[in-house]
Amino acid sequence: MNILVTLNSAYIKPLKVMLKSLFLSNEKEEFIIYIMQSSLTDAEINDLKEFISMHNCQMEVIVIGENYFENAPVLLHYTKEMYYRLLAFKFLPQDLDRILYLDPDILVINSIRELYEMDISGYLYAAAYHDKISIKEINKLRLNPYDIEAYYNSGVLLMNLEYQRQYIDENTIYQFVEKNRSKLIMPDQDILNALYSKKIKSLDEKLYNYDARFYRYYKIMSGGLCDMDYIIRNTVILHFCGKKKPWVKNYSGKFHSLYKHYEKLALS
Repeated sequence: MNILVTLNSAYIKPLKVMLKSLFLSNEKEEFIIYIMQSSLTDAEINDLKEFISMHNCQMEVIVIGENYFENAPVLLHYTKEMYYRLLAFKFLPQDLDRILYLDPDILVINSIRELYEMDISGYLYAAAYHDKISIKEINKLRLNPYDIEAYYNSGVLLMNLEYQRQYIDENTIYQFVEKNRSKLIMPDQDILNALYSKKIKSLDEKLYNYDARFYRYYKIMSGGLCDMDYIIRNTVILHFCGKKKPWVKNYSGKFHSLYKHYEKLALS
């Protein structure tokens, strides 16, 4: 299975925790981890390669040159790296037909095989949207007049690379950013939704992009079904969305202990 991550030095430790959870929850699988970056040192790359090799998996590094995207519009603290996952199909091997993108602020706690093999014919991506009315309606208004029915989270993306090479034009993305600078809050995610939401296959968020902040909400909305037992047995991907991250001191959350468990395994 092909896994894509994009990062800089600040996310190396969280990446190791995410990968440790992926490997332990999918022990019989063979992974090729594609690391897309522009600033990691040789020492950092070698460290990641050793970590991944230790788990009998392969690593491929894709270096995005400093001059690439230099003329692409950027926004405040969002840099040119925000384009990497949207245009990954340009830099990945051309014989790859699919890849699963994962943010580093994730735990994988069950098998991803069913997700990875999902039929996405006719779709650019498979992704989940967080079905909270407040979030959904605010983003639909904010991205008006772009006709979006759901606001998908870009932290977990099953990518149909073959179709993306035919369909996505990077100049369309640049023009969108230039035109909508004042509206964009989470640029890569806003781009994904405004331009491509009708070409995204919906995933069950409780299984494939569970927002770790909303345990009580999920439990209530599911009539009590989505309790801790259900999550541990069925949820594949826990996502620590938002500004507060479980590797930062003084974090508190329902899944903090679980994160610390994988963190100890990954970093000790």
